[in-house]
Amino acid sequence: MADRLGGHSLGWLGTGRMGISLIHRLLGAGCDVTVYNRTMAKAEPLAAAGAKVTDTAAGLASADIVFVTVGTSQDLVDAMTGPSGMTSGGRAPSFVVDCSTVSAEASQQVRAQLAAVGCEFLAAPVMGNPRVAAAGRLTFAVSGSRAAFDEVHPYLDLLGAGATYVGAGERARIVKLCHNLLLGVVTQSLAEVTVLAEKSGISRQAVLACLNNSVLGSTFSRYKTPAFVNLDFHPTFTASLLRKDFDLGLAAARQYEVPMPIASAVHQLVQSLVGNGFGEEDFAALLVLQARSAGLDITSEHAEVSDGLEPASSD
Repeated sequence: MADRLGGHSLGWLGTGRMGISLIHRLLGAGCDVTVYNRTMAKAEPLAAAGAKVTDTAAGLASADIVFVTVGTSQDLVDAMTGPSGMTSGGRAPSFVVDCSTVSAEASQQVRAQLAAVGCEFLAAPVMGNPRVAAAGRLTFAVSGSRAAFDEVHPYLDLLGAGATYVGAGERARIVKLCHNLLLGVVTQSLAEVTVLAEKSGISRQAVLACLNNSVLGSTFSRYKTPAFVNLDFHPTFTASLLRKDFDLGLAAARQYEVPMPIASAVHQLVQSLVGNGFGEEDFAALLVLQARSAGLDITSEHAEVSDGLEPASSD
């Protein structure tokens, strides 16, 4: 598999939940992967799966292609070009593929600094969570040079269900923010109709099964159904992270003079979710706040429901 992909040496910076899921897909395909994480204890278990582990970000600079999954815009800047960053040793890979959700400004800053040392930078934010990644259903929006995209595209296909080239520069950042704004809006709408049905005497399992089988059903509505039915808010994507993306998305809307009244209202509901102590739980907990606002006391239905995801092979 690695030979068919071109046999590039790969690096991965950031071994959080998303990074780990994606690294395992590369290792399962026989790729040569070196990993680094600021907290080494999170990277070391990957050695048992076949990864090489380096104790510095600069240790990734000798790879051909380095993928990045970090939490914030400042994390990206520090990890790439900071005093202890990947380029701090005077070397750089040929390509960096950033799969994080960060601001266009930070992305542009890193792009320019890496270009100065001969490294091409692709913004490639992911659409999906670690569970989706493990199932091979993750997708990417990618921007940068077309030639760089063509070079790394086979690896992106290996990591998920497809990558869409959306143009030069930071355009992929806007696509990802649009995606996550819609994610929040759809979840709030799903919470509202679910609460309406339950207060009318219909189980959440029943109404969601009907919606999922209709033309409105989607991959997203299906994999959020277990959380809605059984109130399991173990995080796949936290409310705090969704709030960050709403902050970035609405800032972009202001920049481009685009009114977003519905997204703005949901922004405040996500803020309320964090303020009510759900910041580190899954954003599907919007259902709880909606139920409270309707005077409805909801409990788990303890039902066996599918999330609609079938793990896919990395071959």
